[in-house]
Amino acid sequence: MNMRRTPAIYYLLAVGLGLIGGVCFTQANERWRLNMLGAPWLVSALLLILGLIILAMTYQVHRYAKGERKEMDSQFAVNALLLAKALGIACSALLGWYGGQALMSLTHKEAPYYERVIVECAIAAVVCLVDIAIGVVGEWLCQLPPKDGPESPQQRQQAQQRRLAGAAEKQMPKLSEKDPRKKRG
Repeated sequence: MNMRRTPAIYYLLAVGLGLIGGVCFTQANERWRLNMLGAPWLVSALLLILGLIILAMTYQVHRYAKGERKEMDSQFAVNALLLAKALGIACSALLGWYGGQALMSLTHKEAPYYERVIVECAIAAVVCLVDIAIGVVGEWLCQLPPKDGPESPQQRQQAQQRRLAGAAEKQMPKLSEKDPRKKRG
C-alpha cells in the first residue's frame, strides 16, 4: 500500500469551506433566531481527548518504525495513520466553522449571548488548531521505513553497487587493450 502525506491545500480548502459554512450558519441563526451558535464545552473537551488518543496511537507506530517495539499489528498502524489524516482534515473544517461563527458574532459582542458564543468558539478553534497539529505530526510519526521495495536503503545501496560494477566491467576491456604486456597474435 502506498500512502502519501496530506497536501496542505486540503487543510486550507477544509478551513475555507468550514468558514463559509460558519458564516452562513450565523446569518441564518440571526435571521430565524435559532439560538444554536457556539460550541458546547463537551465538544472542545472531546476533540482534545480524541487528539491525544490519536497522538498516542501514532507514537506507538513511530516506536515500531524505529525498532523500539518488536511487534505491531499492521491494521493498527494503518488505522492510526487514517485517524491522524481524518483528525487533521475534520478539525480544519471545524476551525473554519467555529472561526466563522466567532467572527460574525463579533459585531454583537455586547450582548451576553454573543459574548458566550465568541468565547466558546474561540476555545473550540484553539482546540481545533491543536488537533490539526496533532494530525500533521501523527502523519509524520506513522512513516514506516521501506522494507524490500526499491526505496529501501539496502535496495538503493545494492543498485548503486550494480551500477558501479557495470561501469567497471565496461572499463576493463578498454584497459586490457592498452596494456603493452598483452601480446597480440
